[in-house]
This record gives sequence, structure tokens and C-alpha cells, in this order.
Amino acid sequence: MSSVNTAIQLITREQATTMAQGAAASTCSPALARGPWDYDLAEALAGVPAYGPGASSTDVAPASTPRQGQLPEEYKLASDAELDARIRAAKAALGDRAVVLGHFYQRDEVIEYADFVGDSFQLANAALTRPDAEAIVFCGVHFMAETADILSRPDQAVILPNLAAGCSMADMADIDSVTECWEQLAEVFGTEPDAEGRVPVIPVTYMNSSAALKGFCGERGGIVCTSSNAATVLEWAFERGQRVLFFPDQHLGRNTAKAMGVPLEQMPMWNPRKDLGGNDEQALLDSRVILWHGFCSVHKRFNVGQIEKARAEFPGVQVIVHPECPMEVVDAADSAGSTDFIKKAIAAATEPTTFAIGTEINMVNRLAAEYPQHTIFCLDPVICPCSTMYRIHPGYLAWVLEALVRGEVLNRITVDEDVAAPAKVALERMLAARP
Repeated sequence: MSSVNTAIQLITREQATTMAQGAAASTCSPALARGPWDYDLAEALAGVPAYGPGASSTDVAPASTPRQGQLPEEYKLASDAELDARIRAAKAALGDRAVVLGHFYQRDEVIEYADFVGDSFQLANAALTRPDAEAIVFCGVHFMAETADILSRPDQAVILPNLAAGCSMADMADIDSVTECWEQLAEVFGTEPDAEGRVPVIPVTYMNSSAALKGFCGERGGIVCTSSNAATVLEWAFERGQRVLFFPDQHLGRNTAKAMGVPLEQMPMWNPRKDLGGNDEQALLDSRVILWHGFCSVHKRFNVGQIEKARAEFPGVQVIVHPECPMEVVDAADSAGSTDFIKKAIAAATEPTTFAIGTEINMVNRLAAEYPQHTIFCLDPVICPCSTMYRIHPGYLAWVLEALVRGEVLNRITVDEDVAAPAKVALERMLAARP
């Protein structure tokens, strides 16, 4: 099966008929076929950051979004074969001094050089197994590199090959907006615990958030969660608080709490652009989980109609979706779980099975190639990868690796100690909350 990048190139050149069997016939943006350095230049000329083409292209990037400077011309002009040779040579020269991490959603052309592949937290932990590494090259997005820096040793450099690889969901909750929300909630709830010793509200942030928000939770008795342990974390929070403020992803919060028996009417949405988040005081007082108005643009693309179409065309199909999908999609699926859950569910199937998957296309495409005994396809028929993951390209990887060989550290991600210390507390609480 061809890679997502190859499929996009073929579609863009109007050669869809030559694509490998099972590939989709359209892409959400022909601009995906261009080098990410074109987006870097466009942002520099416009003076306005953007997420780039892909699923998040319509999301508005805040002015504080990191931007990537211009990649040297030699990396832009290099052929795939030349970049491959240069990356492999640099990795060989560095040996154990550098470890390359690749997120599940990264393009195949980058994943092939990764020493570890996984979700954001798996990768941050994987880096800890390489104590001799002087550099951790994180082929993912900004919040992942921040987490790796928090958990790694001070002498280890965490590198993000393209600084513009951010996350639109993570950007939907910023420290100023969450702090303002917290202050408004304190006016409604007060700060005194109840008779059982539970405080009025516990902050819970999804891993897909900035280091500042992880630090916010650490300082206020809160915790970080992943899509794998969200239910365990909510149980932890309910033991300590009367309710939870969950950010930034409304869908993970809603789907998890609903499965735990929390009624929808006890899960008001908090819109940071409105007073009291757009709620009246009674709705907040009656709440169990206050959901932030955030979402993943990749998983928002999935809908019930896609599931119905899959069931009509493939009787007996197993539909598995990520819990970042809207509630009605999760309800219509056979199961929902993290990227690791999806991978393990397919690996556990002993008989040839048809799977329709609701998560990022690069991962789905890779699973289809890894398990050819099954029929595996993405629910979304349009090839529309994560915009920001797609900002990482072999050219940037070659650039930062060759710089390391020369003794230069480019694109280092560092989290100030005043943020890193409380963020690590929230992460350690998460580590202790095992499903």
C-alpha cells in the first residue's frame, strides 16, 4: 500500500487511477503535496501563523504560535534518495547520542527513521529508556516535545524538527483563558471543601495541552490524562473534588464521563469567549464535569453517516474510533479507544476481519500495510492528515540530525523550571493513575 504522502502526490497530479487499491480518490487540500517549507515562507511573508493545509486548516492559530524559519535550500532541493542517505548517515554517526521518536500520526517517510513509534506519552517515556542520548528528536508536535523536556534530564536536548508543528486543539485552551475560567468558577463555588473533604473543582488537562496548562493543574491539585486512562483519572478527580474542569478536548471528556454514568445535563460546556462560559450559575452548581470548548479537527471529521456507509458496504465490519470523535460517532461505533487501543484491537484479531477506523489517516494506512490479512480502511474517504504533524518532513529531520553531528542543537524545546516543576507533579499523578 502506498503512503499517504504518495497518494496525495498522485491525486494532486490527477493520477488517481494509478494509486494502490484501497486508496481514497480525493484529498482535503492539494497544497499538501508541496513541501512544508512553502507554508513556512507564506507565514513569514504574511506575518501571521497558520496550521497549514490539512484537517486544521480552518482553525485560527493564535499569534503566539511558534513559526519555523527557512529550511536551507540544500534540504528543500534534495531528492528523496539523497535525504534518505543523509539521514541514515547522520544517525549512524550519532549512534546512541541521539534518539528519534515518531508519533503514530507522522508520515511514513519520517516514521521509517524513528527508533520508537507510539502516542505522545509512550514516546516521552520511551526517551527515558535511552539515558545515554544527548538529544531527543521528537517527530510529533510542540506539546509532545514539551512533555519530553519535562520528563527528560536537564542535560538532554529535546528537538522539534519543525517549530511550526503545533496542535490546534492544544491551542484552544491557553493559560490566560483557563485562569480566567478558574477565577470565575471560584466566585460561583467558593474554595472551601465539602463535608467529605472534596474541593469544589479539580482541573484535569488532556495530554494534548501546553506545559503551562499541565503546570496549572499541578499547582491546583489537578492532574493530566491520556485517552488511555481518562476514566481512571476522572475517578481520581471525583474522589478529591465535587466536579471536574476538563480541557481542552470536550469530546474526550464527554465520552469518558458519559461511559462512567455522568448525565449529559451535568456536563455543561465552557466557552471562554462568554461570561461564565455561556452558562448560568445553577447549571455550573449542578455540574459534575465542565467541558472546555475545544476539539481535534482530525477526529471532528468523522460522522455517523460514514459508519452507516461502512456497515452497508461491509456487513460485519468492526468500527473502532478514537474517543476524541463526537459523542454520536462513538455511540455508533463498536468500540472506542486510544491509538494504542486501536492498534492492539487489530493485532488481537485472529481471523481475517474488516475494520473501519476513525482516527488519523497516516496511522490507519500504516495499520492496513502492517496487517494485510485484514481489510482496514479509514472511515473518512478523504485523505486529510493532521495539518501540524504534516509539517515534519524528512528534509527537516536531515537538517537537525546533521547539525547534531556538527555539534549544533537546532530547534531546541525547553520548558522553564517554574512551569516544568508543577507540570511534572501533574504528570506524575497521571502516571500513578493506572487503568
